[in-house]
Amino acid sequence: MNRAPTEPRDSAAWLMIGQVMHERLRPRHHRFAYPVFYVRCNLARLATLDSGWFGINRWRPLSLFARDHGPCDGSDLDTWMRTQLTAAGLPADGEIWLQAFPRVFGYAFNPVSFWFCHDRDGALRALLAEVRNTFGARHSYLLSAPNGAPIDASTELTCRKVLHVSPFCQVEGGYRFRVRETHSTSSVAIDYHDADGLLIRTVLGGRLRPLTRAAALGALARQPLLTLGVVVRIHWQALRLFLKKVPFYGKHPAPGRLAEALIRHRGAGCPPGSTRHPSPTEEIQP
Repeated sequence: MNRAPTEPRDSAAWLMIGQVMHERLRPRHHRFAYPVFYVRCNLARLATLDSGWFGINRWRPLSLFARDHGPCDGSDLDTWMRTQLTAAGLPADGEIWLQAFPRVFGYAFNPVSFWFCHDRDGALRALLAEVRNTFGARHSYLLSAPNGAPIDASTELTCRKVLHVSPFCQVEGGYRFRVRETHSTSSVAIDYHDADGLLIRTVLGGRLRPLTRAAALGALARQPLLTLGVVVRIHWQALRLFLKKVPFYGKHPAPGRLAEALIRHRGAGCPPGSTRHPSPTEEIQP
């Protein structure tokens, strides 16, 4: 059973130092891995993290702004996420942790941020994957286990792809997530399947340690251009794919082979202008 890190028990935030691995299987093999660091913050205790080196909603060498996440309007993130969980019929009575790239000297770009949502006993019951692309669009996928069971290392969390992320992929197929956590390590594996099967593997993982001034500034010293480097590396890898002659679909690709059927199915169940709560494995569009 996955639980929030527990050593020391009074830590309100964690630093995860690790790497991102991304592997494309076809039509050309393409793999890369980069060192990164994330912050993981207890949203109910976010205000207590504000300091001279880590800012909450204000500029610091490292900072976290509420307006970068969730509803993106600067409102309380803990309250917003509990509202989403309640609407989806999931437990909303435990700790909620947001894992994201911090703003580094005021700048951040998060291709994906994770919200780890626990019940009152500490079991992981939902994962919100907040995805952004370089075109300025974003989408959130609220994921839970079948029948709302606790999520552990053997649980596969699935959803269909909605957001256009890469100009080298169509909007079709879906994602499969697996979360593995111990008291000192964490990883999220994401497999993307299109109409022809497994296309891309991604793993984000590393070691967890309390977010202290020494640890955070040490990570910053090693990677002072972390968040700017994320965007540079995205475009560098896109150039490599282009040179390998991987099919390019552009900023506004035509619907994928499965997308039209999915759109028709969803339209039949939810006409334009209607409102309904998402199911536990459905998407949230903030």
